Amino acid sequence: MLDRLYGKIQNLRNSFYEKGIFASHSLGAKTVSVGNITVGGTGKTPLVALVAEILAEKGEKVCILSRGYGRKNPKSRVLVSDGEKVLVEAAFAGDEPFELANKLRGKAVVISDANRVSAAKFAVEKFGVSAFVLDDAFQHQKAKRDLNIVCVDATNPFGNGKILPFGILREPLENLKRADAVVITRANLSNKVEDLKIEIAKYTNCPVFISNNKISNLTDLKNFPAKTKSQIPNPKSQIVFAFCALGNPDNFFEQLKSENFNLVSAQKFPDHHFYTRKDIAEIENSAKKSGAQILLTTAKDAVKLKNVKFELPCFVVESEIFFEDEKRFRQLLENVFD
Repeated sequence: MLDRLYGKIQNLRNSFYEKGIFASHSLGAKTVSVGNITVGGTGKTPLVALVAEILAEKGEKVCILSRGYGRKNPKSRVLVSDGEKVLVEAAFAGDEPFELANKLRGKAVVISDANRVSAAKFAVEKFGVSAFVLDDAFQHQKAKRDLNIVCVDATNPFGNGKILPFGILREPLENLKRADAVVITRANLSNKVEDLKIEIAKYTNCPVFISNNKISNLTDLKNFPAKTKSQIPNPKSQIVFAFCALGNPDNFFEQLKSENFNLVSAQKFPDHHFYTRKDIAEIENSAKKSGAQILLTTAKDAVKLKNVKFELPCFVVESEIFFEDEKRFRQLLENVFD
C-alpha cells in the first residue's frame, strides 16, 4: 500500500512538471543530468566524471552541481572546488563531490548545494560556466536539462521491482520515458545484460549504452589523491581485506574478485558513512584476524580517511567507466553542445 501511494505521489508530481504547474528553470548554460531511478550505488560517479572530462576536452567551462548528500551543513552552498583547487574537506563537501573535485582538478568547478538553480546562477556569474553536469538529478526536475542520462546497475537493476519503502525504485519504471539515454553500468559483473536491455525497452526507446567498471589505479592511501601508481610488488598476490561505505558495497568486492585480487574478507559500512576511531580499530582487528597483508578501499572512502594511519598498508582502488561504444556516447554529448 505504501509503495503504491509513494508511486502515485511521484507520478502526480511528474505530471505537474509536464503540465507546467511546477516550473523548471534554465540554469543559464547547457546542462547534462546524470541520475538514477533507484536508490543505492549504480556506478554513477565515474560517469559524472567522464561526462565532465569529455565536455572539458571540448573547451567547455564545466561545473558539477551536487546536493552533497551526508555533509555536515546540508542547507548551505559550498564551493568544493574552483576548478583548480579543492577548497574544503569531505565532511563539508559531501564524499562524492569531494571525490569528483579531486579527480577533476583543472577540469571542473564543483559545488554542493540543494538548490541547484541558485547555485547555477552563482557559477555562471563567478566562473563563466558554459556546461553543467547535474549529479543525481533525475528526480530534480526544477532544473531544466538538455540531456537526461539514467544509470542502471546491471548487477541489481531494479531490485524486487517495488517502489520505496518496500523496494529500491525511487519512482515507477514507466518514468524511464523521461530519459534521453540509459547507461547500463557494471555490465562486466552480470550475465543478464541482454535481458536487461529488453526490460528497459518496455519503458523507453531512447539509446541504451553498455559500460564496464574497471580498476584503473591503485594508490597508497598516504599519497591519495596523488596520481602515482602503487609501488607494492604484485598486489594481486597479496592477501586482501577490503572495506567500504557504498550504496552497493558488494559490487566493490565482486570487482576485486573479478580482477583476481585475493580477497580473504571484507567489511561494509552504511553509504556515506564517516569513519570513527572505533571503526578504524575494528577494520584493523578484523583484517589481522583474517590473515590479510594489505587493506583495500575505494576513492569515495579514501576522501574521508585523511590523516588516518593504518598499521597494515592501505591502498585506494580507483575505478573508471569504459563504454563498449564510447564514440557513440561522445557523439550524444557533442550533439547537445554543437
